[in-house]
Amino acid sequence: MTVEVVIADEVDDELVAAFERLIPQLSSSSPPPTAQELAEIVASPDSVLYLARHDGRIVGSLTLAFYRIPTGLKAWIEDVVVDESARGQGVGEALNTAAIDEARRRAAKNVGLTSRASRETANRLYQRLGFSPYETNVYRLTL
Repeated sequence: MTVEVVIADEVDDELVAAFERLIPQLSSSSPPPTAQELAEIVASPDSVLYLARHDGRIVGSLTLAFYRIPTGLKAWIEDVVVDESARGQGVGEALNTAAIDEARRRAAKNVGLTSRASRETANRLYQRLGFSPYETNVYRLTL
């Protein structure tokens, strides 16, 4: 499969429809983003919304977020999703590689992400790309 990774630079009906199809494959508890929410991501200088296309169709996405703290610029990968019809064909790797390249280009200190242990294929991919498990407690406060 030939995959083209592009940065979303506009929000149109195709993009909204793609997220309506992809987000339920990622999370059963989160609704797909609205066109306005997608526009905020696309317009933000602190985030990059990557799209993976195969034969012109959007088959995956990844959001890369940047944030500056006193110890440096960091990057974080979120909401990686590959359409079930395209899984196992290099889409996730292409998306992550593009994000890592952008983090390097912006001189981020590191790139972080989380992944459930049950996502064995994704975890193998992250380790193959050079990510290593980080020994820490992860806490979350739902607001």
